[in-house]
Amino acid sequence: MSYGFVALMFAALLIGLASGHPLAFVLGGLGVIFGLSGWGPDCMTIFVNSIFGVMNNYTLVAIPLFVLMANFLTASNVTEGLFESVRYLLGRLRGGVGLAVIMVSTVFAACTGVVGASVITMGLLSIGPLLSYGYDRRLTAGLICAGGSLGILIPPSIMLVVMAATTQISVGKLFLACFTPGLLLAASYSAYALILCYRHPERGPALSAEELARVPLKRRIIGSLVNLVPPVILILGVLGSIYTGTATPTEASGLGAFLSLLMTFAYRRFSWKMLRNSVYDAAKTTGMCLAIMVGAAAFTSMFLGLGGDEAVKNLIAALGLGKWGVYVLMMAITFILGCFLDWMGIVMIVLPIFLPLIRDAGFDMVWIIAVLATMLQTCFLTPPFGYALFYLKGIAPEEMTTQDIYAGIVPFVIIIVLVVALITAFPDLAMWLPNMSKA
Repeated sequence: MSYGFVALMFAALLIGLASGHPLAFVLGGLGVIFGLSGWGPDCMTIFVNSIFGVMNNYTLVAIPLFVLMANFLTASNVTEGLFESVRYLLGRLRGGVGLAVIMVSTVFAACTGVVGASVITMGLLSIGPLLSYGYDRRLTAGLICAGGSLGILIPPSIMLVVMAATTQISVGKLFLACFTPGLLLAASYSAYALILCYRHPERGPALSAEELARVPLKRRIIGSLVNLVPPVILILGVLGSIYTGTATPTEASGLGAFLSLLMTFAYRRFSWKMLRNSVYDAAKTTGMCLAIMVGAAAFTSMFLGLGGDEAVKNLIAALGLGKWGVYVLMMAITFILGCFLDWMGIVMIVLPIFLPLIRDAGFDMVWIIAVLATMLQTCFLTPPFGYALFYLKGIAPEEMTTQDIYAGIVPFVIIIVLVVALITAFPDLAMWLPNMSKA
C-alpha cells in the first residue's frame, strides 16, 4: 500500500466522521469500498473471518453483564444515601463537599464503568447542594465531570474489556493495571479541590455550624458505613475474584450483576419495570459496542490486508521518531482525537495502527494500554465534543453556563496529562498489582 492510499483511507474516514454518520457504518462502509477497489470480491471472505473472530471472543460477554451491574446499582439509589452522609461528614473542611463528590464518584465508578450514569447521577445529587453552599460554578462543573468520567478507567469498565479484546491481552491484568492510575487521578482531583478551596475559601466554603447541626456526627458516620458497605462488597466480589484468580473477568461480571441485583432488593428498589429497563438499556449499549467493533474489524482487516501497517511503519521509520517518539505521537493523537470522538472510536482507530509499532518497540503491552486508557479520560472532558460536558449541561441549572462547564474542566484535563506523565516516568505505579496477581 502506498502512502497516498493510506492518506486516502484516513481522509475518507475523517470526511465520513465529520459528516455525522454513525462510526460503525463509516468504518464498515469504508472497509467494503476500499476492499472491493483494492482487493476485489475476495475481500468479503476476509470480512467474514475478521467479524467472526470478534463475535467469537468470549471476553466480550462481560460487556452486557457489566452494563447490567451498572444499571442495577443506579436503580438501587445507594449513591444518594452515601453522598448525603459523606458530604456532612466532610463538610467541616473547606472544599469538603467537593471532596465528597470525588469520593462518591470513585466508589460509583468502581461499581459501574458507565460514564453517562455516573455524571448524571452525581450531577443530580450534588449540583444543588454545592451551589447552595456557595461553591464556584466552574469548580462544581469540573468536579462532577472529572469524577463521573472515572468510570471508564477504574475497573470494572467496558472500555477496558474492549481494549483487552482488541489487543488480545489479559483483561484481568488490564483491570489491575488501571486500578492504581484511577485512584491516583481521584486523589489528584481531591488534592486540587482542597488546595484551591484552602487558598480561596469563597470558591468552596466549609458548611456552617447550623448546617452541620442538622445531622449529628454519629448519624453521619453510621450513614456513611451503611451506604458504603454494599458497594465495597460488590467491588471486592468482582475485583477480588479476578485478583485471586478465582474467577475470570467474564465470570466476575456475572457475579457483579447478581450482587447488584441483590442490592436492589436490599434497598427496596426492585420492580419488574426496573428490571425490564435495565436489560433493555444493556442490550442497546452492547449492540452499539458490537456494531462499532464489527465495522472496525472490516476497516482494519482491509487496512492491514492491503499493507497499511507496513506503510505506517516505513513512514515512522523515515521520520526517525524512535521508541519514545512513537509513544508520544500515539498519546498526542489520542488527546487530539478525544476532542472530536468518544473512546470507542479512538480505540478502534488508534490501536490497530499503533499496535504493531508499540509491539516492535518492546513496550509492555499491559502497561502501555493502561497509560492509553488513562489518557482517554480526556475524551469525555475536552471540548467541543466531550460527552461528560453535555451530560452535565443537560441537567445543570440555567446559571451554570456552557462557558462555566468548559472553563471548569481545564484544570482537571491538565491533571490527567500530569498523571499520564507520572505513570510514564514510574511504570510500577500501574504494574505492581498485575505483577502480584494470579489473574
